[in-house]
Amino acid sequence: MKLATLKDGSRDGQLVVVSRDLKTAHYVNDIAGKLQTVLDDWQFYAPQLQDVYDALNAGRARHPFAFDARACMAPLPRAYQWADGSAYVNHVELVRRARGAEMPPEFWTDPLLYQGGSDDLIGPHDDIVCASEAHGIDFEAEVAVITGDVKAGATPEQAAEGIRLLMLANDVSLRNLIPAELGKGFGFFQSKPATAFSPVAVTPDELGEAWRERRVHLPMTVHWNSKKVGWPDCGTDMVFDFGQLIAHICKTRNVRAGSIVGSGTISNVDRSKGYCCIAEKRMLEIIDGGQPVTGFMKFGDAVKIEMFDAQGHSVFGAIDQLVSARG
Repeated sequence: MKLATLKDGSRDGQLVVVSRDLKTAHYVNDIAGKLQTVLDDWQFYAPQLQDVYDALNAGRARHPFAFDARACMAPLPRAYQWADGSAYVNHVELVRRARGAEMPPEFWTDPLLYQGGSDDLIGPHDDIVCASEAHGIDFEAEVAVITGDVKAGATPEQAAEGIRLLMLANDVSLRNLIPAELGKGFGFFQSKPATAFSPVAVTPDELGEAWRERRVHLPMTVHWNSKKVGWPDCGTDMVFDFGQLIAHICKTRNVRAGSIVGSGTISNVDRSKGYCCIAEKRMLEIIDGGQPVTGFMKFGDAVKIEMFDAQGHSVFGAIDQLVSARG
């Protein structure tokens, strides 16, 4: 099924069920008003929402209305945890090669994750707000999952059983703030503004055969100022699957329902697949020519991130954002 959260003036919005074709939606106040409620008791609420979803797709829903992605918040506007990985080690390797650094061998066997800000997650059409273009504004197209409860010490197989929903993410980075922050040894903070998510979150079964090996085997399509710049396959070159990423987080502690785990920037070794963040394009330019040519985003720039199934249908709807100055 497909779920979304509509803006209603509150912090957590209004949960709705969305049709498979993303054309209609249905309120489910009589079942659950917000997504976190559903995640807290998935086995009780999910079957009820599935019934609404089935009726909506069959044209039997009592009060359907036109779905508008522009009215959406993030599917989970506030999360108990936002842990972002770097499962596409090719991306990490390119960054290190560009600055002449050795690639530690453990990067291929032990996942990289950081703890992001989860108190302010934004909708698919909300602006990327930044104080200055000099910060080096960059998009990062990712796949993310929302979990139920996963016990400490879970294996990757057990951890994957806790995956409830999938969605797309734009994990915006302020590249020119990153070096100083990483130099302190504590990781990202000011260099990571609010992350945006796709209009809908979907259950894994919606992906059919494209969801296997705990990975999404579909291309990520990225447009920057209406120019298509990336179309890498999300299942290719993903060194750590979502089960492994979640298991890494819960090695010593529980992961609770309402946690979001990101894949990191989608990156294929095959350069013909383009790029899902500007930094990777710049790294390739440095490796090939000694210096970057491509600049970062400017105020007024647009980025669109979307995923289509084998039939050409949008799975999650599009993240479609403009960069704007802080007003």
